[in-house]
Amino acid sequence: MRTGIANLPLHGGKCPPWLFERMTKLAAALVEVMVADAGPDRVLQRLADPFWFQAFGCALGFDWHSSGLTTTVCGALKEALKGREWDTGIFIAGGKGKTSLRTPEELRDYGERFPLATNPDKLIYASRMAAKVDNTAVQDGYQLYHHTFLFTASGLWAVIQQGMNESLRWARRYHWLSTKVSDFTCEPHLAVCCDHTAITLNLVAEESGAARQVITEVAGEKPEKTLADLKKLGEALRAARRPKLPAGTPASQASLTLSLPATHPITFRDLHPSSLNRVLLRTYSRPPKDFNQLLATEGLGPKSLRALSLLAELAYGTPPSYRDPVKYSFAHGGKDGYPYPVDRKTYDQSVEFLRQALNSAKVGRTEKIQAFRRLAKFG
Repeated sequence: MRTGIANLPLHGGKCPPWLFERMTKLAAALVEVMVADAGPDRVLQRLADPFWFQAFGCALGFDWHSSGLTTTVCGALKEALKGREWDTGIFIAGGKGKTSLRTPEELRDYGERFPLATNPDKLIYASRMAAKVDNTAVQDGYQLYHHTFLFTASGLWAVIQQGMNESLRWARRYHWLSTKVSDFTCEPHLAVCCDHTAITLNLVAEESGAARQVITEVAGEKPEKTLADLKKLGEALRAARRPKLPAGTPASQASLTLSLPATHPITFRDLHPSSLNRVLLRTYSRPPKDFNQLLATEGLGPKSLRALSLLAELAYGTPPSYRDPVKYSFAHGGKDGYPYPVDRKTYDQSVEFLRQALNSAKVGRTEKIQAFRRLAKFG
């Protein structure tokens, strides 16, 4: 039985140039071999698998326990496929920090240069919705700082993005695969990886369906009415914080008592009307037909959606889910057996696939031997 836990702290600094250069070279060779063996769609499916992605990063030589594996592996893949997109059938956009903001531009550029099966606008929409969901509809305390969008010429797409909790100093990775997404706002993730769970406002949980409907309806009402309701709730919350008066106090002097859900702290700051005014004007002029359309509204950020969610919960009795969507941990065990041995059953299929790829990889003798040595440690 495995015991203990494996914690993955945020690591500072950058990947050494000598290592990144070799990671890029080996990644290019591996992708070429895998595409020849299984096709680009299958390669994308594997990259979207959090366990396989982690094993892939280890095979490339990056620290198994570092949050930087996500950004470095995605960066190495993007660099490796530059100029080889049409040959491999795999395209990559986005990246870390400001690079992620250029994702729509990069996707349009691909659409102009290559005869893709999917309209770039659909890919751009998928990219934006994935980021909106993980930064706004799922409020888990992790701010996105990395967004990589991968797709094939056939139209299959995947998203690998990561968030940071600066106070906890931990990372959280979100995996998406288009074949698993029937609705962007209802259980859309292939996996969410993290070592910590918490009370999370999860508006994409299946049990948040009623809340999504009411929030959408509230967003389509007259702004004055919604803002007035928020003001009343704010006054009630302020009154609820006042000290209770002794028994027998006249009703005119008694403070208002408001019963609030024990699972979630609600403050007047969450309901501040000024943060919603501009958004409500947009949604009232063009009422969203569903929660997907509401989430895509320009200017709708975490605070605005949180206010609408709390209004729906307190005034209309439709509480959202606070279930953390984490499905997998980053940790699979340590290569040196600490804090527990690698789960061989989990790794077998991925490692064998990589071994087959390495047999034909177009890399130099030194890189191949080093890669085999790393894989041997998992065997």
